[in-house]
Formats: sequence, C-alpha cells, structure tokens
Amino acid sequence: MENVANARLSDGVVKAILLAGLLAGTMDILSAFIHVYIVSGRSPVLVLHFIASAVFGQEAYAGGAGMALLGLLFHYIIAFGWTVLYFLSFPYLPFLAKNKYVSGILYGAFVWVCMNKIVVPLTLVKMGPFDVAKAALQMGILMVCIGLPIAILADRFYKRGK
Repeated sequence: MENVANARLSDGVVKAILLAGLLAGTMDILSAFIHVYIVSGRSPVLVLHFIASAVFGQEAYAGGAGMALLGLLFHYIIAFGWTVLYFLSFPYLPFLAKNKYVSGILYGAFVWVCMNKIVVPLTLVKMGPFDVAKAALQMGILMVCIGLPIAILADRFYKRGK
C-alpha cells in the first residue's frame, strides 16, 4: 500500500513540475521574444538562435528552423531544470514556504546569478560587456517569469498535501 502512495506522490510532483516548468519557460521565452521585437524590431527567432549558440556557437545563427527548434528545446530543458531544483528543495528548506512571493523573487535573482556567472560562461555564447540596466531587466524578467510562477506553484502543491 505504501508503494502505491509513493507512486501517486511521484506522479503528483511530476505533474506539478511539468505544469510549473511549462508555465515559467513559456512566460520567460515570450518575454524575450517581445523584448527583442520591441527593442530591435528583429525576429524572435533570433532569441532561439542565441540560445542554440550556447552549444553550436556562431553556426547557430545560420541554422534556420532546425537550430531555432534546438534553441527552444534547450530553453525548456533549462526552465525545467530550475523548476525541478526548486520543487525538490522546497520540502527541505523551510524558509521557501514562509512567503512564496519573496521566495520567488529571490529564486529568480538566484537563477540570474547562476546563469550569468556560472552557466553561460561555460558555453560558446559570446557575451558583451556588463551593462547594469540590461542585467537589471534580465534579472527582473527571471524574477517575474521564472521565480514567481515556480514558487507559487510549488507552494500550492506542497500546501495542498500533494
């Protein structure tokens, strides 16, 4: 009987992670699409090629639709990775449950720091000089589009008793 309960729990957390990751990943990529289009008037496909350039370098920009799809796949893999980390940490870090909004904002900032200071430097992405305004915008987007939805949905999942 206990194995059945654990299986249901696992199914429940997987569904919650899928929902949260899909929501957060979609909000984040749409914000990037909108930003690129409004600021530069360029196609949102450029965003997907940029993401793919982490693995394929400058070749990604000439890769067409296939490379754009890989960029989208990489984006969602990363979004789901951050979602899994938060959901698995939630039961073990009691401060995450104290205030889902503060936790979400802080998690978005944490994601920005990790991505920009650890992950991206390990890739083939060519980064320009540090720009405080650009960094603040990017961090704000991650706070709202990644941190908040993940924290709110994790809080809801764990407080409902799974």
